[in-house]
Amino acid sequence: MAVKLELRRQRLTGWGMTEPTWAQVAVPDSAQDVAGLVKSASCAAGVIARGLGRSYNNAAQNDGGVVVSTAGLRQVLSFDAASGVVVCEAGVSLEELMVRFLPEGWFVPVTPGTRKVSVGGAIAADVHGKNHHSAGSFASHVLSFDLLTSDGAVRTVTQEGSRELFWATAGGMGLTGVVLRASVRLKPVRTSRLIVDTVRTADIDETMAYLSKTDAEFDYTVAWTDCLAAGGKLGRSVITSGNFADVADLPAKERGTPLAFRESSLVGAPPLFPNGLINRRTVAMLNEAYYRKAPLRRIGEIQSIGEFFHPLDSIRNWNRVYGPAGFRQYQYVVPFEASDVVRRSLERISALRAPSFVTVLKRFGAADPGLLSFPMPGWTLALDFPAKTPWLRQLLGELDDLVIEAGGRLYLAKDSRIPAGLMDRMYPRLEEFRRLRSQLDPDGLFASDLSRRLAL
Repeated sequence: MAVKLELRRQRLTGWGMTEPTWAQVAVPDSAQDVAGLVKSASCAAGVIARGLGRSYNNAAQNDGGVVVSTAGLRQVLSFDAASGVVVCEAGVSLEELMVRFLPEGWFVPVTPGTRKVSVGGAIAADVHGKNHHSAGSFASHVLSFDLLTSDGAVRTVTQEGSRELFWATAGGMGLTGVVLRASVRLKPVRTSRLIVDTVRTADIDETMAYLSKTDAEFDYTVAWTDCLAAGGKLGRSVITSGNFADVADLPAKERGTPLAFRESSLVGAPPLFPNGLINRRTVAMLNEAYYRKAPLRRIGEIQSIGEFFHPLDSIRNWNRVYGPAGFRQYQYVVPFEASDVVRRSLERISALRAPSFVTVLKRFGAADPGLLSFPMPGWTLALDFPAKTPWLRQLLGELDDLVIEAGGRLYLAKDSRIPAGLMDRMYPRLEEFRRLRSQLDPDGLFASDLSRRLAL
C-alpha cells in the first residue's frame, strides 16, 4: 500500500549554498512512515535522509529523487541518569541534548563547530570537534543505532555485534540506510562553562609547536589561523584551549547555577548580501583586526559553551554573508610527519590572496574503524572560500595534490568538487565500503548527489 505522506518538490543545497538541485521532500514523524517511504521509493530516483542540512556540500541532496527529512523524528526515548546514556530519535539535535541534559550534568561527547546538527547526521558524517585528540569522533560514543535498510528491515546495530555495518554507517553519509534512533553515551560535566587559555602565536612554527606541546593539557583545542599572513607572519594564529570548569572555578555569583545553559541566536543574517562582500580586502582587514584584538596570552578565562564551541551559532543563517553564490569549505587531514603540507598550503593561499576568514588548524588523535571516517592522526586544516574566489579551482586542485601525495584525505561532509578518481586515492577502504554497500543495497536505493559524483 502506498504511503499517504505528502511529498513536496523543493530546491535544496548544503550549508555552502552551492550546487542546488530539486527533490521530492517528505517529513515523516514516525519510524513506520520512514519505512513506508523507503519501501515505495523508486530505485531509479533513489532516496536519502536529511537532518538539519549542515553538511557543506550535496551529501543530503538527491536530484530528481526522494529526500526523507528527519525533522519529525525528535523524541528523546529514554535517559539513564547514572550512566549518561540517552536513547533518542535521529532528528534530535545536539543543541536539544544540551538543553535537556546539561541541567543534569551531562554534555554531548563530541560537538562540531555548530550544535545545530542532528544525531543521525552526526553519525552519518562521524563528526569531530575540538577534542578529537582526547575523545575521538562522535561515533566512538554511540552504543547502538536502529538502521532501516533497503529491504525494509530495521536492524539494531552495535559496535560489538554488527561491527562491519556499524563502521560502514558511521561516516558513510547515509548510504547504508536511514538511522532511526540511537543510543549515545554523554559526557559528565560539573558546570556549563569552560576554563580557557588564549595564546597569540607569531608564525606557523610557533603555532604548531604550541599545539603539539599542549595536547595532553587540554581536552579541547583549536587554532584560528590568518591565511593571508605572509613572510615571517605566515601561519600566525590565535589558539584557544580549554577544559570544563569545576564549580569552585566559577565567579561566586555563578556558583548557584553552575549548569545554566541558554541556546539562542542573537541576530539573523538577512538574505540580501551581494556576492563579493567577503573578498581578499575585507578578509585581510577582518584577519588583522581579529589577530590584534586577541591577547598575547590570557590564562584561565571563563567562557560559555556558545562562546567556546559555537560562536557562529549566535548568527542565524550566517552562511548568507557569502552572498547568493555561496562558499566552499575545504578540509583536509595529513599525517603528522607531513606537517610541511600545512606550511605549503598557507604559502600558496597567501600568495594567491585567497580569502578564508574561518581558517582552523587542529590536531587529530587516533582514527576510529570507520571505512569512510575522516579523522586520522595528523594535522587538519579547514578553510572557507567564497565560491567566486578568483583562481579557486586551481588553488584547490593544487591542495588536492599536496594532500594526496602526503597520504591525506578530504572530509566527505565538506567536499563539493573533487572527481571520483581522487576518492580512491584518499580512502584506502573505499572498495570495502562499496562491496558492503552493494551487498546491503544491491539496487542502489540509497543515493545522493554526493554519492553519484564520487561513485561511492
